[in-house]
Parts: sequence; C-alpha cells; structure tokens
Amino acid sequence: MFDYPEYDKSGIKTLCEIGGKNKEMNMTIRVKKFAADETFTVESDTLETACLILYGDADISWLGNTENIKRATPFVKEPYCLHVPKGVKVEIKANVESEILIQQAENDKDFEPVFYKPDMILYQEFGKGQWGGTGHRICSTVFDYDNAPYSNMVLGEVFNQPGKWSSYPPHHHPQPEVYYYQFDKPQGFGACFIGDNCFKSTQGSVACITDGNDHQQVVAPGYEMCYIWMIRHIDGDPWYKTTRFYAEEHEWLTKE
Repeated sequence: MFDYPEYDKSGIKTLCEIGGKNKEMNMTIRVKKFAADETFTVESDTLETACLILYGDADISWLGNTENIKRATPFVKEPYCLHVPKGVKVEIKANVESEILIQQAENDKDFEPVFYKPDMILYQEFGKGQWGGTGHRICSTVFDYDNAPYSNMVLGEVFNQPGKWSSYPPHHHPQPEVYYYQFDKPQGFGACFIGDNCFKSTQGSVACITDGNDHQQVVAPGYEMCYIWMIRHIDGDPWYKTTRFYAEEHEWLTKE
C-alpha cells in the first residue's frame, strides 16, 4: 500500500491507524504540523508513544520534565525523540512552525520514559563499498529491540544518497513496516517497490509494507531522500536486524 496523505484542518496527517486506515500496520502514526505558539497533547491508556521532531523548535513536557527540541530539517542528523509508556501525558508547545511525527502501538508494559538526544542515536553507513557505491545510505536507529526490548515498536531514519538505492537487496520480513518520505528539495522524488508494484515517492508520501512483500527504494540523482522507518514487533516475534529474508533470486548480492 502506498499513499499520499493530506493534512486535515487541525494540521494532522494520518499515515495509519489501529483499527482504521492501513490497519494492517497495527500502529497509529500521525504527523502533526504546528503553527507558532500552538500546543498539542498526546495521552493514551493503552498505547506507548514516540514523538520525533522533523523540523522546528518546540518544548516537550512529561511527568514534570520539559526539554527543548530543535531541528532545522530532517536532514540535520540531530534528532530528538521522546518515548513514553501508556498512561503518560505528553504536552508539546511549538515556538515556531514545527512538524512532529507521533508513533503509537498497543503495549501493556510499563517502562521509564526515555528522551533521546542526538548523541544517543546509532548511525550506520551501508553500501558505500558495494555494487560500485550504488547502495550507499546512512541509517539511524533511535530505538529497536536491542536498546528498548520493552517496546513493541522500532523507530529510525534512512538517508538515501542522491541517485542511490536503499533497503537493498530486495527483502521482506513478517513484521509490518511504515516509511514516511522527506526530500531535501520539495520537488525531489524517488521510487518505492513493494512486491511487484512500483510507486513514485514524493514529499510527505507513505509506504505501508505488509508481510511477505519484498521492498526496496531508489532516489533520483541530485536529490537526497530521508524516510522515517517504523516497525511494529509481532507478539512473540520481534524484529531484529537479522529478521530479513532476501528475495531468493537476488540473494547473491549479499555476498558481493
């Protein structure tokens, strides 16, 4: 499933929703666009919540704590993210126009909230020396099963270098995954492959990838593409970095 969602009158863009839009993702993911001085509250009795700033300047508060989060664009590799369990109220006040992605999933576990700062984010570079450099990308992981085993979610960002491929070789996994696309220039574009289908990825578009569908990405030369990648663990079968099954006919590429 590929979509080009729009913001509603309250500045919310819904990528998927538990029991609703793209319900197969088993997550609720929204992007909230703030006007300067606008406030927004997130609270759930059943859902864990992660709030990742894409751009702007805002103050985020929870359980008597307040932190400032600031980022010029998604391409500034200095993300801030607050991750809280169910039952914790999060209040966000934008100081300037801002955009924040909110990811949620059902989770009965209680855990201590974590405020992720840039120096806590894992960055890895892949593909620079493979296939003539055509698979060069930078991948960040905010949290996954390694550092947040209590969570039912995974959150990170991929920086797809101009004219290159990422999420490659073609692979799949049983856990549902969502990509939210950003480009360094608004006219930037790329291509997203899901199974046997190909879609044009553009600013603010979203891919919802279900079990068994091989997926891979490419971006047009001259444009850098960032996509926020979000995975929902399956109960009893969490996603690991090794939970990748390569398309049989392309598996030879992993040995190059």
